[in-house]
Amino acid sequence: MFLQITQLRNDICIPDYCCAGGGELRSLNAWFGPAGTVTPLHHDPHHNILAQVVGKKYIRLYSASLSDELYPHKETMLYNSSQVDLDNIDEKQFPKLHDLEFLDCILEEGEMLYIPPKWWHYVRSLTTSLSVSFWWNNDSGSSSMSS
Repeated sequence: MFLQITQLRNDICIPDYCCAGGGELRSLNAWFGPAGTVTPLHHDPHHNILAQVVGKKYIRLYSASLSDELYPHKETMLYNSSQVDLDNIDEKQFPKLHDLEFLDCILEEGEMLYIPPKWWHYVRSLTTSLSVSFWWNNDSGSSSMSS
């Protein structure tokens, strides 16, 4: 979106947190959609601050240490995505998921959420929503963090 509407990019300030420890911004993404828009359970390789600009989102997080229990796809292109549909869990096909600990929250306008590298997250818009995510690497180039 920022490539198509370059003036919009000028309205976005990069949070200082993204540069803490000598970090380098890798990507800036905008997420816009109506209520009910879902981002399936997946993980990303970078540190992430998700900033809620308009509306509300429900977010569920699972630690990176639970990757094997979250049934990642076997295909190389989808390795960072889970086979599980969190809105319709098939407990016979995915029995481990029921007992896994997770964190969840409602992210509201003006709030930001830090998502560590490789932490699994599922996102559902509760209202019409606009979010901006800031991905960065730390100064060592590592994208790992203890869970």
